[in-house]
Amino acid sequence: MATTTNKDYYATLGVKKTATAEEIRKAFRKLARKYHPDVNPNDKKAEEKFKEISEANDILSDEKKRKVYDQLGFYSDQIDPAQAEAYARQQSAGGGRGPRVDFGGFDFSGFGGGVPGQQEGAGGGWGSFKDIFSGIFTGAQHERQPRGPQPGSDLEYQATVDFWTAIRGGQARIQINRQETCPTCHGQAHTGGPMPCPECNGTGQVTQMGGRMKFNIPCPRCNGTGRTANACATCHGEGTVTRSETVEFRIKAGTRDGQRIRLQGKGNAGANGGAAGDLFLIVRTGAHPVFNRQGDDIHLSVPVTVAEAALGAKVEVPTIDGRAQLKIPPGTQSGQKLRLRERGVESAQHAGTRGDQIVTVNVMVPHLQDERSREIMRELATLNPDDPRKALFEKL
Repeated sequence: MATTTNKDYYATLGVKKTATAEEIRKAFRKLARKYHPDVNPNDKKAEEKFKEISEANDILSDEKKRKVYDQLGFYSDQIDPAQAEAYARQQSAGGGRGPRVDFGGFDFSGFGGGVPGQQEGAGGGWGSFKDIFSGIFTGAQHERQPRGPQPGSDLEYQATVDFWTAIRGGQARIQINRQETCPTCHGQAHTGGPMPCPECNGTGQVTQMGGRMKFNIPCPRCNGTGRTANACATCHGEGTVTRSETVEFRIKAGTRDGQRIRLQGKGNAGANGGAAGDLFLIVRTGAHPVFNRQGDDIHLSVPVTVAEAALGAKVEVPTIDGRAQLKIPPGTQSGQKLRLRERGVESAQHAGTRGDQIVTVNVMVPHLQDERSREIMRELATLNPDDPRKALFEKL
């Protein structure tokens, strides 16, 4: 942020000028929840409002920035609190005719009163101090400042693994696109030796108008150094290039759907020697035609005959470890769930523990193909005359 002008940040957040830091924080959070783009998709007005309250919070939540803003009525990162306070004292003591105050090399003494907000023509026909100051730095607000090492950004991908790999563990691969350090300039963003800057002719400064005044400011092209270098033709001055890469990663036994895996240093490359970011993988586990995994438990449906359900039996059922014996109690009803303990998935979070296998019994009613079978069924109905719907009507 270079310079902000003509904005009442207190009104934007709906707080008094005497508001505490906690009151400002609460006001911002309340408005952010209301105008956040995720809450108001495709709403340009809400998006602009969110930017306004974010800017206001950035200034008022920072003690130093707030002090400058309160002294001058606007904020610029070119001014520190001591300079703002000196200017305020000067205006209070002598109406702008006090001692010389130097804002980073710019002398604003004697500007016709110099009071922020003063109309043009007052005190000699000069524009307000705020207008002049804003005009100076508006043109330089996009100036690229020299930076130290900057860490690379993180990446996030969804990685689909098959059902058995998620349960038993193993190796998996994923294709990603990431920014790597440029192999030509090795991240320096330029090639060849420095030469005089064509913008400032090697002086490091350029002239800019501020109202009726001329000011020398650091050259935005060479950042005031007076020297430039040719941008790297490979990365076009970015220092990084985008590459497609196959990344191998390990799947731990029992990994669940939606689990995050962090691969350190596999994100985008940093700038100016900064460390690379991390790669986060969101695991998506494949389905199985028989087994249905829910957490660490395995669910499946097993058909049984009427005789097995009525009389009880031991039936063979599939598990993720092979076949196992399941005891069907006499009188088991269709839809009833039976449990095979510790026949589920090994837990990835708690070593040495396993989930269960939940078996849903599905009683299969036979199709009677001959008269003898139908006769036996009628005899069975005579011997067991209970009405299964009696309890239903009693509830009504």
